[in-house]
Amino acid sequence: MGRLSDQAGELAQRLGDQAEAVCRHYLSKGHREGRYWLVGDARNTPGRSLYVRLSGSDDGRGAAGKWTDASTGEHGDLLDIIAISCGHHRLRDSLDEARSFLSLPRPEPVDEGPRYRREPKAPTGTPQAARRLLAASKPFLATVVEAYLRQRAITDLRNGDPLRFHPHCYYRPSQDDPPGTRPAWPAMIAAVTDLDGGVTGVHRTWLTSGLDPAAIDKAPISSPRRAMGHLLGHGVRFGVADSVMAAGEGIETLLSVRQIMPAMPMIAALSSPHLGAILFPAALRRLYVVRDDDPAGDVAVTTLSERASSAGIEVVPLSPMLGDHNEDLRLVGPERMRAGLRVQLVPADVGRFLMPSR
Repeated sequence: MGRLSDQAGELAQRLGDQAEAVCRHYLSKGHREGRYWLVGDARNTPGRSLYVRLSGSDDGRGAAGKWTDASTGEHGDLLDIIAISCGHHRLRDSLDEARSFLSLPRPEPVDEGPRYRREPKAPTGTPQAARRLLAASKPFLATVVEAYLRQRAITDLRNGDPLRFHPHCYYRPSQDDPPGTRPAWPAMIAAVTDLDGGVTGVHRTWLTSGLDPAAIDKAPISSPRRAMGHLLGHGVRFGVADSVMAAGEGIETLLSVRQIMPAMPMIAALSSPHLGAILFPAALRRLYVVRDDDPAGDVAVTTLSERASSAGIEVVPLSPMLGDHNEDLRLVGPERMRAGLRVQLVPADVGRFLMPSR
């Protein structure tokens, strides 16, 4: 094996192949729920805030062994779990522990240099940088952005939506990307705004490009979605919030629900921790939480319910029939999706927001 970073990548992948066994050993105070291992945190505290994927998702969005702590926003792979749970300060110690668990031989010695420190994350950018990127972008209709969304059965697209298109958006490859990864891709740019409409950040979804609109999808890179700027409390807003609004994690998730409830104001918070921290408009009295069917969705609903109750706001979850609402739209179809949402809405909101059946 070569450099320590190369060894780390290979060992993390091997640990992911045995994700449940790793979790049972190093996160023994947790338990399995469906495709996830749930535990309090990476130090093996009892609870359910941290969740580890035990198998890769069918759509390729998540790899086995990847984890997220919904209460802190921290994330990583199973080599990070070993480092944290064992209290290691050097990468070499974590690699040795992983090899021991996997019953692998030790490689030839490698000069590690100074004490191990986590590789610093790439700069997330500033609101000023986000506004510059937004200004350099173009209208999204009749571009690969519209083609990408239509590929996901999202056709209710409007000129006033907070989406833009950048034909060559810079992408900083991570250590999980292969050598030679392209440094720029077409991208969907979404404006993140505060309660007053001020731009505080942007969210980027890098896309493929080509002559066939039916082949457009997320770019084949390790992190096809990234945000920059100030996100906490803010989000990507569709419509103007009043006494009733909906909130969820992903842009595609919210736009899928808008296909069925076109008049409902919505905000995409872009992650489960950020969903739990959104700021409430002054007039808000009922908040629908467009949740995904995973542990992070449970945590977001619980967090929002606790915060909203003290502000006199009712929280109503909207759960999908499948993994998320875009899967419902694409695989179940709008009519059955409409029926599934109808029974979850407060009766007073059915006529106001739910599109009539065709």
